[in-house]
Amino acid sequence: MAIYIKAFVLLPLLFVSCYARNKHIDQGFDDANDSPVGINFDPSPHGLLGFLVGKKKNNDNNKSNKKNKKNELIFPRFPFQFPFNGVNQNQEEPAPLEPAVEEKNNGIPKPDFETENRGTWMIHSPNAGVAAMHIQLMPNNKAVWYDTTNLGPSAIQNNPPFCKPVPERPGETDCWSHGVQYDVESGQVRTLKVMTDTWCSSGGLSSNGELVSTGGYREGIRSIRIMNPCDNCEFQENANGLAAMRWYATQHMLENGSFILVGGRGAHNYEIIPPGRLQFQVQQFGLNFLVETEDEKENNLYPFVNLLPDGNVFIFANDRSIIIDPYTGKTIRDLPVLPGGSRNYPASGTSALLPINLNTPNPDDVEVEIIVCGGNTKDAFKYSEFPPRQFFPALKDCGRISANRQGAQWDIEEMLSPRVMGDMLLLPNGDILIINGAKTGTSAWDAAEEPNLVPLLYSLNKPKGQRFKELNPSQIPRMYHSVSAVLPDGKILVAGSNTHAVYDFQAKYPTDLRVEKFSPPYLAPELEQHKPLILENGANNEMKYGQNFKINIKLNEFVDETDIKVTMYAPPFTTHGYSQGQRLLILKLQAVTNQEVTVVAPPSGRIAPPGYYLLFVVHRGVPSRGMWVRIDQ
Repeated sequence: MAIYIKAFVLLPLLFVSCYARNKHIDQGFDDANDSPVGINFDPSPHGLLGFLVGKKKNNDNNKSNKKNKKNELIFPRFPFQFPFNGVNQNQEEPAPLEPAVEEKNNGIPKPDFETENRGTWMIHSPNAGVAAMHIQLMPNNKAVWYDTTNLGPSAIQNNPPFCKPVPERPGETDCWSHGVQYDVESGQVRTLKVMTDTWCSSGGLSSNGELVSTGGYREGIRSIRIMNPCDNCEFQENANGLAAMRWYATQHMLENGSFILVGGRGAHNYEIIPPGRLQFQVQQFGLNFLVETEDEKENNLYPFVNLLPDGNVFIFANDRSIIIDPYTGKTIRDLPVLPGGSRNYPASGTSALLPINLNTPNPDDVEVEIIVCGGNTKDAFKYSEFPPRQFFPALKDCGRISANRQGAQWDIEEMLSPRVMGDMLLLPNGDILIINGAKTGTSAWDAAEEPNLVPLLYSLNKPKGQRFKELNPSQIPRMYHSVSAVLPDGKILVAGSNTHAVYDFQAKYPTDLRVEKFSPPYLAPELEQHKPLILENGANNEMKYGQNFKINIKLNEFVDETDIKVTMYAPPFTTHGYSQGQRLLILKLQAVTNQEVTVVAPPSGRIAPPGYYLLFVVHRGVPSRGMWVRIDQ
């Protein structure tokens, strides 16, 4: 009888406190050990009795204590409901079980899982046949790369056989391949037919997933080439498609899917070309900024170009940057000079638009930052170009600036080693990888020494002074004309390096045809248990601007919005140390479970230009395999 009196007194108090707390009983996780915590309650008379006289199960703390299994009462978890007649029948249905408010860390993301792993290297192909000077990952998981048609014999002939005249050597033909399609899983190579010279060209993926290649050298200097993403596709080319000569130019997509082409040797202007077309009406604008930033040895080629959230375009050349309206040519704003030296070709630093976090009240007004690292002094190329060569130490500093905030200044920090010709890649988890390059000298034939074999990981959200971390080194020098690319599985494909005017396999730094894969620390074996799996079978791969997008996942841990972020990566066209069109978005979260994640698609083409992206679900720094998605109106 006493036990029922106890129940009569305590149950109303228990009900009020639990209902006021969250309308349901907590089934959260303890941050220290990822163990379930909370109350398991069975409202039946037997369960009520067990709750009042028994103990709540403890999953971890008392594992070492022997328990009397006959006396322990364990009940299934389900929403806390009392079948009292007095409860309002119109009361809102209890929400599904989720971690309690205090377990959500007040909305602040939980720290990434820690690992001592510093990455691993493997040879993926011992000989791909063609040195990788330019690279683009395609939506069919093939990487397209090519060098230049004037480098002489490569290591693989065209298949099917095809020869083209060599303009500077009358009567001579070249039957060797200078472009390949590379299967990033199997390493299988298919040669590509390239008619116009692609040396130091530009490129990017169109909104339809085609590779649009622009400019180059000689007969290719005004060329447009288009290649569809299919197993047997070849380039379609127009040798006179561009309004200006584009050698060492930069290509970037605008909000409507058109491309802006900026600069090039002797081209102090830019033009806009529509996607997917070999012929179109000229839209060209003068850009005196490129005249103003040209040194004795240029230092303003392959300018760094980024689309901003207001539709304007950021352009960095040499040590200066401006913001322009791309459709009128008007300069909106000049930014402060970045001190220290020159950052563009041939001094050849590297740069990226930092990840854009859309978890903000108004994503259209999100502040964006740009980082610029490395390079060399303004006169370094003057001394490295011809014998007797002198190789000046590369720069160690990096500058970060808020590109769309009035009055912003450069914030300077130092890398752990100097670097010129390095690639800067945005990783699926929001970190940055700086890889390849040299410690002294500049770009151009044989103009650098001391290969920098050590990749750097840059964690932009860590305190200043703690952001850089050295990773395990490669054994292969990757200097002039080397490339890298983020793959769907999160690994990094690394290829190329040819510092000579022809293929040379006997030099101190020989032409390198090996292909490597680098696994960043987030692929460490001990983190595998935390890796989400996107269930792609039957998944929706089409996004619409501003609309909700659901992703079915499998994850063997309970999670909430402080554990998960969803990133969306635009695979860039990478050449000469700069990844053109690279962009990583952190999408706005709507709902999170370990089975389904709902996000809001980017609001417009100004934030995410239309086309193909790799989408990753990231669990406390550990990314899933990427899924290809396409966004448009």
